[in-house]
Amino acid sequence: MIKHIVFFKLKDRSPESVAATVAVLRNMEGKIPELLAIEVGTDLLRSERSFDIALVTEVASLEDLQAYQVHPVHKEVITHINEVKELSYSVDYEI
Repeated sequence: MIKHIVFFKLKDRSPESVAATVAVLRNMEGKIPELLAIEVGTDLLRSERSFDIALVTEVASLEDLQAYQVHPVHKEVITHINEVKELSYSVDYEI
């Protein structure tokens, strides 16, 4: 199993902007076969060093992670994220 985690800091950190991006991320649920689990959370502290959104997903293998990356639904998400993000970091690890 592979855990894929991404943190997003948005250009517009307003609650409305964060909620819109959370909705885009959650829209992947049930639409990408390789995506076994998805969790989207928003930061509670809202400090300057905080990221606004965390995305945590699980896939079965590196091959499935690659398939997820190029899936049309995920590509739509990437388009949105590239428009709204200031910064993002990710990590992928085996569980």
